[in-house]
Parts: sequence; structure tokens; C-alpha cells
Amino acid sequence: MTDMPDLETKVAGTAEDAEGLMAELMHAFEEFRAANEARLAALERRGAADPLLEEKMAGISEALDAQQKRLDALALRMSRPGLETAETAGGDAGAEERKSAFEIYMRRGDASRLHRLEAKSLSAGNGQEGGYLAHDELEREVGRLLAQASPVRSVAGSRRISAGVYRKPFATSRAAAGWVGETAQRPETTPPQLAELTFPAMELYAMPAATQTLLDDAAVDVGQWLAEEIITSFSEQETEAFVNGDGTTKPQGFLTVPTVDESAWSWGSLGFVKTGTDGALPASGASDVLIDLVHALKSGYRQNAVWMMNRRVQAEIRKLKDADGNYLWQPAAAAGARPTLMGFPVVEVEDMPDMAAGSLSVAFGDFRRGYLVVDRAGVRVLRDPYSAKPYVLFYTTKRVGGGVQDFDAIKLLKFSA
Repeated sequence: MTDMPDLETKVAGTAEDAEGLMAELMHAFEEFRAANEARLAALERRGAADPLLEEKMAGISEALDAQQKRLDALALRMSRPGLETAETAGGDAGAEERKSAFEIYMRRGDASRLHRLEAKSLSAGNGQEGGYLAHDELEREVGRLLAQASPVRSVAGSRRISAGVYRKPFATSRAAAGWVGETAQRPETTPPQLAELTFPAMELYAMPAATQTLLDDAAVDVGQWLAEEIITSFSEQETEAFVNGDGTTKPQGFLTVPTVDESAWSWGSLGFVKTGTDGALPASGASDVLIDLVHALKSGYRQNAVWMMNRRVQAEIRKLKDADGNYLWQPAAAAGARPTLMGFPVVEVEDMPDMAAGSLSVAFGDFRRGYLVVDRAGVRVLRDPYSAKPYVLFYTTKRVGGGVQDFDAIKLLKFSA
């Protein structure tokens, strides 16, 4: 039995680092395949797997997940530009003035320049008790980082709004059509059925802390620091809501809408395919279940479809092979790319449920058409130097909403008989 590969390489930030991490990832996958082949051989010989092999596979599987996260983090760091200045933004003096005033507020708590800018622009509603709107470059940076860090947001549709609620009409059925002769009568056709979907923007907040020493350091870009500090909190909260949110004080998650067996699907619910076994994949023909789920989705949606599951479910699916003995799951082909399952990308979302009786642990679909994320314009920051002395807190809020917009674009795998 070979040793488990060492996957403790630290993430740096160059193309050479990416190549090294990819090589380690592929080596780990080869180790995983060899261990799985030995496990399957033991099952055939003795009817039971070697516990040591099971333990080794679990360790390699965790290492594969960790290595993929390192690759994703490296890709994120390599693609991260600095915040724009007036020169890089095309010389917009007003934008630079706003950014400079906001930075002085962040560093010293002096909001006088922000007050003057708001008076000039006739802006209202940014009072000191509610904080001040961040400049456009910081808001764009927060949005860009969220799109990369939040797994659901990275594949979902998105819309920027200025109101508190986004309303979208959606045709649940198409207008009737037919063939007619040149002089034949044209009977009136059935009009399309429309449904109005509403997506209210809910308030999301984070409260990073800084020392005054950090804020006094002129070499520190406080806007970049704030964006990077809040992004983890925002992405974790968003992802949990996009999956399991109840729609009351947070977005409605796609797993909280009504679900029905795919054979009885109708608009307003998500269809599911059963595995045939409570809380597990079937002992034989597990790949057939995944094929059924793929083809439950209409061909128009499959072109941009992705899988969504957590790492524990993915660890079980990694072991599956097709009829020719080829593994259905394949590691990412490059830094920043996703692993694939049956040729479709896999999005790892920790908030997806584990395998359990009746759980909806795997989703498959075109999330860009199926799930909509709405962002209300504006990131608001309130500087608080009093509540946690000697630290300065930055109460940062943004408004986010979300919900299913096309109930036919996402299908679920239900782990039940």
C-alpha cells in the first residue's frame, strides 16, 4: 500500500505554483483510484472492504477536497486586481474625491468631506447613525469577490436593482401557434400564462475589526482590506441562505421551495428523482440514477448545467464508475476550473445536506436560468470606535435577495426508496 500523497503545499500566487498544485492534485487522484481498485477487489474476494483501505480512501478524499480549495484560492488571488484609482478609472475626479473622502472617514472617523459631497449631490439618507455609502470601486470589488467566493452566486443569475424589491414576470406556458393555409382563417390562439415573481432584497451585515495602528498605516489600502475582511462572512451567509433560506429575513433557498416527483412536476415546484434506497446510493446501478437525473433536465438547460453537492456526498460519488470501468468524477483540469461528473462541472456547497433518508443532497441544473440573485446598489459602512475599544469596528451592510426564477431549470436527487 503506497503512502498517501503530501498535500500540504502552501498557496502562493504564480503560474508555477498553479502547475505544482495541479500536479499534486492529479497524483492524489491516481492514489485515490488505486486505493479504490484495491477496495473493490477486496469486496469481490471477501465480501467486505479492508478497513485500512477505507480509512486511506477517506484521507485521500479529504486531501483532494483541500487541494481543490487551495487551487481555487490560488486562482482567486491571481485574478485579484487592486482597487481602481482616478488614473485607472479614466481620470474621474469626482470618483477619486469620493474615494478619498471615504478613506479619511475610515481612517480617522472624519465625515465632514462626505457631508460636503452629499450636499453637492443632493444625496440623502446616509446619516451618521446609518453609516455612509462606500465608493463605487469598493462596491464593485465586493461584488466581484463575492461572485468568486460564493459557490451558488458564481453559477446563479444576477441582477442589480435600485429598489427594495425586484418583480419579474415569467411565462409559465408559451403562446399557442399552428399551421394554416394561405387563405384559411386564423383562429385566436391561447395567450401565454404569466406569473409574477418577487425578489425582496434583505439586509446582510458583517462587522470586521481593525486596530488604529493598521488604519494609520498609509501603505494599507483600507478599502481593499475591508473588502477582503467582509467577503468570507458575506459569502458564507449568502450561500446558506441561497440553499436553505426561508425567505423571511433572508433570500429563499432553492431547497425550501415545494418539491415533487419528476413524473408529477408542475410549475412552482422542483422535480426530484429518487435513488431507490433510503439515505444512500443503490448498491448496484448507482450511475444509472445519476443518468436519470441528467435526463430529467430538458436539453435546453443541460448545456450550462452543473452539479451541486457537499464534499461528503462528493466523496461517495468519486467512487462510481461507468459500465466500461471509467470513473464518472474527474479532477479539475486547471487552476480555477471545477472537477467534473459525467462531463458536467461540480460545484461544492457545504450547505447542501448530507446523505440521509429523504434528503435532497444533489442538485443538477442550469442555475443561471434557475436561480436569481438580486443585489441592491450600495454598500454602507458605519465606523464604530467605541463598542470594542481599542479596536475600531466597521458595521458593513448590503442588501441581497434571491429565489428560484425558473422551476424547470433545476432537478434534485432524493435519497429515498
